[in-house]
Amino acid sequence: MTDQPHPPTASAPAPALFTWEFATDPYPAYAWLREHAPVHRTRLPSGVEAWLVTRYADAKQALADQRLSKNPAHHDEPAHAKGRTGIPGERKAELMTHLLNIDPPDHTRLRRLVSKAFTPRRVAEFAPRVQELTDRLIDGFAARGSADLIHEFAFPLPIYAICDMLGVPREDQDDFRDWAGMMIRHGGGPRGGVARSVKKMRGYLAELIHKKREALPGEPAPGEDLISGLIRASDHGEHLTENEAAAMAFILLFAGFETTVNLIGNGMYALLTHPVQRERLQESLAGRERDLLESGVEELLRYDGPVELATWRFATEPLTVGGQDIAPGDPVLVVLAAADRDPQRFADPDVLDLARRDNQHLGYGHGIHYCLGAPLARLEGQTALAALLTRLPDLRLAVDPADLRWRGGLIMRGLRTLPVEFTPAAGDTPEKGAPEVVEP
Repeated sequence: MTDQPHPPTASAPAPALFTWEFATDPYPAYAWLREHAPVHRTRLPSGVEAWLVTRYADAKQALADQRLSKNPAHHDEPAHAKGRTGIPGERKAELMTHLLNIDPPDHTRLRRLVSKAFTPRRVAEFAPRVQELTDRLIDGFAARGSADLIHEFAFPLPIYAICDMLGVPREDQDDFRDWAGMMIRHGGGPRGGVARSVKKMRGYLAELIHKKREALPGEPAPGEDLISGLIRASDHGEHLTENEAAAMAFILLFAGFETTVNLIGNGMYALLTHPVQRERLQESLAGRERDLLESGVEELLRYDGPVELATWRFATEPLTVGGQDIAPGDPVLVVLAAADRDPQRFADPDVLDLARRDNQHLGYGHGIHYCLGAPLARLEGQTALAALLTRLPDLRLAVDPADLRWRGGLIMRGLRTLPVEFTPAAGDTPEKGAPEVVEP
């Protein structure tokens, strides 16, 4: 393990994309693309042909360009590609009307309504619950001296957190956990399984929203759940429909949980393989300082973030990105992981520096589609990493890094497992009633 990067040589041959080797470490391939083919047309594993945008300046332009629509209706797709973009099953489940699939003016209206419910204040008020969940999960393995930080920690934490925030009753949260487990396997599992989980979740959310709407009090109570807030949100008397509320609750869960799983997993892996940076952070936490934790999470988002490629965009008219002409109907995928390691934007981009200040990364997007759930993900990431490093100070990898496997997928980047060892925490015993764990 080392804190020093190993950049690719300029003479490296054209890389193979979307192989298992690529999934393990895509950054040399992205460096080649930035240098030699910054806007690159490729055939994806699904059979869909799309443009990959890899330079920071081009990526930032594309993310904000409203000629690149989020609406899949603009995809000029051949017969073999139909249904191979977006979330499997969302169309049949009538879950398309969420912020990842629509453009202004519909996007403007929905975002404004949802923002009334999903406020920074609501997230801040949720911090004690995130800390409680974090501690309970660590309690479940602290006395054992070993754990899989994906299965036992990074996966259940955001599931239970977002369920609590949405207002899903505790007795129903295991169902959500099971559906989410199927979704996080979508890179290597059958699309049909994901679609079935989406359909079940849709049915449950529709029923829950209807019940909450019927029982909604005239005035919001302190700590009102997010689904009730979505129902209550209005703009000049206009409310979300039940379909819109279900789609928004669904995408907050779907887009939110795997992002946070990977933020915690990738972030902890980066710290474990960069001991100098990890020790600096632990010293800072021991001094009850938060500055390095906050800047460190931003650097982890930049260095090896949870979202490798931004979600689908489709050209609505002829346009040029990075000198490359793109035809109407063509899909465009902005490679956030490549843009955030662009040496034209970041000094020493392949070096992990938790104190990096000039760090306007694109890990949560840019423009009108900037991630609405970013404050919650940051809260969960900061809480989780701080608790692990403080309570288990000698945490270490239990396997060789070469033995770890990364999930094969298109949008997200994350580890399948993260086995660790540590000195068992004295006095800690697995807590009765701690959330049960399911393997993702």
